[in-house]
Amino acid sequence: MGTWDTGHFDNDTAADFSGRLDDAPEAERATLIRAALNAVIEAPDYEGEVAVAAAALVGSQCPGGEAVTTAYGPDKPLPPLPADLRPLAVKALDAVLGESSELRELWEEAGDKEWAQGVARLREVLAAAG
Repeated sequence: MGTWDTGHFDNDTAADFSGRLDDAPEAERATLIRAALNAVIEAPDYEGEVAVAAAALVGSQCPGGEAVTTAYGPDKPLPPLPADLRPLAVKALDAVLGESSELRELWEEAGDKEWAQGVARLREVLAAAG
């Protein structure tokens, strides 16, 4: 995992996901986000970085959510996302933070607590809007 900071898009995999969203037709972007969330629920070791980025995009449209302003996020605006992505994003973040998550384990081994705290804050926003 090539990371440079603890933000939701501060890694190569999430930045690549942003590029795929920008390349996709607007009508397909919600489908890509849904697929990223579902993938990590089904297999917690599968691109957790992408699921966190996808959840951040869903969270950005929730009350109290933070706008995605990083240069590594999508350049093109997202259409309004379906509300049913919110509980799906919560499940995905639960998988990313769960006991069998390699991504969580890597951050813990690095001794970093800021990443998990940021993901937990995002989860709170999504759960409240759920």
